Amino acid sequence: MTITVKALQKTGPEQPFRVATIERRDPRPDDVVIDIKAAGICHSDIHTIRNEWGEASFPLTVGHEIAGVVEAVGENVTDWKVGDRVGVGCMVNSCGECEECRAGQEQNCLNGSVGTYNSTDVDGTITQGGYSEKVVVNERFVCRIPDGLDFDVAAPLLCAGITTYAPLNRWGAGETKDGAPKKVAVLGLGGLGHMGVQIAVAMGADVTVLSRSLKKEKDALELGAAQMLATSEDDFFGNHRGEFDLILNTISADIPVDKYLSLLKPRGVMAVVGLPPEKQQLSFGSVIGGAKAIAGSNIGGIAETQEMLDFCAEHGIAAKIETIGIDEADATYDRVVAGEVHFRAVIDTSTFASAEVA
Repeated sequence: MTITVKALQKTGPEQPFRVATIERRDPRPDDVVIDIKAAGICHSDIHTIRNEWGEASFPLTVGHEIAGVVEAVGENVTDWKVGDRVGVGCMVNSCGECEECRAGQEQNCLNGSVGTYNSTDVDGTITQGGYSEKVVVNERFVCRIPDGLDFDVAAPLLCAGITTYAPLNRWGAGETKDGAPKKVAVLGLGGLGHMGVQIAVAMGADVTVLSRSLKKEKDALELGAAQMLATSEDDFFGNHRGEFDLILNTISADIPVDKYLSLLKPRGVMAVVGLPPEKQQLSFGSVIGGAKAIAGSNIGGIAETQEMLDFCAEHGIAAKIETIGIDEADATYDRVVAGEVHFRAVIDTSTFASAEVA
């Protein structure tokens, strides 16, 4: 027996979204059924469904920023009950047995974690994401959404929140250096960057936003940044050489990596969370000089995701969003790519109720 639900689906990278029915598996003993209330639109969804990260498996429903309410649980589930406020992020399974899984780093599962969409599930089917009415997932990959966070502003935290929290946490954005706050630069003020600013500020960092222009300066300051700098200013890299302890790079486009590494102090770190389709060029001299590091970061484990949600609730941090109906998804994708969404778009899944299946 399966659960039939409405979902937004594409049949190819050039095709428009359509409302279709998809099958969710009958809950296994360790599964949780979630009635989805809000689904965030992540740039990863766009990259995937436009085949910018390789060939996707169509027809496909994307979305890995899921917030909702537990509707049913399998017979062996003890941590969740009907009515719980929960979220699901970028993973829905992993082996649970390898060194990385045991360390709470399921995203690095040595046997391959199962993505929320466009991934091969344990039963051999292709996972379908959160632009849908309901989802069925293993209990280990469900997080609790604190009461202080509404579903719509919480949904983007399941990807954008943990994607920025994890490297800031790992590289000690909140630690002091000689009694002074660490100087953290957030490169880019989009869906990821605006979360990175809020989280780094709450951790106690002195935060600067770096962007090509000062167009979003008001936003940066309202989010808590101490300043915003335009990288297009004359001799920018010379004027700010060696200024920052940590750079959180959220840019998903081609940038002069070596120049940005020059902004780091000796032993500084650039943590990269933006994934451009193009290969980036790097001179080893940019990291050898000053013993600097460039590090990648890919979301975080489930325990750290829960930690992030609790941290955000405690500090009053939420995604800044625009809410859309399911009929606005195609236009919103174009607006996301054009940088016109302020700062994240979230689908109100209640709009499925009146939608006709194509």
